Amino acid sequence: MKRILTYGTFDLLHYGHIRLLQRAKALGDYLIVALSTDEFNEIKGKKAYHNYETRKKMLEAVRYVDLVIPEENWEQKINDVKEYHVDVVVMGSDWAGSDRFDYLKDYCEVVYLDRTEGVSTTKIKKDLGLQEPKNDINQIPTPSK
Repeated sequence: MKRILTYGTFDLLHYGHIRLLQRAKALGDYLIVALSTDEFNEIKGKKAYHNYETRKKMLEAVRYVDLVIPEENWEQKINDVKEYHVDVVVMGSDWAGSDRFDYLKDYCEVVYLDRTEGVSTTKIKKDLGLQEPKNDINQIPTPSK
C-alpha cells in the first residue's frame, strides 16, 4: 500500500482543495491529511474561519481522504512520515524549494503539485469581505458591508 501525506489548514474548503486532495490520492492508495490546529495556525499568524473540529469533519467527508491527523508544529513531519509509514508527501507548488518540506526527501518522496488557477482561501475571504472567523459549522457567513 502506498501512503500519501499532505499538510494544510483547509479553511473554507473549495475546488482547489478538492483538486489537490484528488491528485494527491491518485499518487497512492491511502491519503492522510495533517490538518493545522487552531493553536498552530496562531503560531503561523493565520486565523481560520472554521475551527479545527469543523475543518476536520469537512475533510473526513471528502471521499479522497482516508485519515485526518492534527498538525501541531513544524517539527512533527519526520515523525509523521515514520509513524504513518508515508511514501510520498504532497504539497502545493508554492512550497517548492522551501526548507519546510525539502528535507523530507531523506525520508520519502516529496511531490509539489501546481495550485488551481484562480481560486484560493485568501481570495474567497477577500471577495466575501470576511473579517472575523466563525467557529460554528451551522452558521452561514454574512459578508461585511
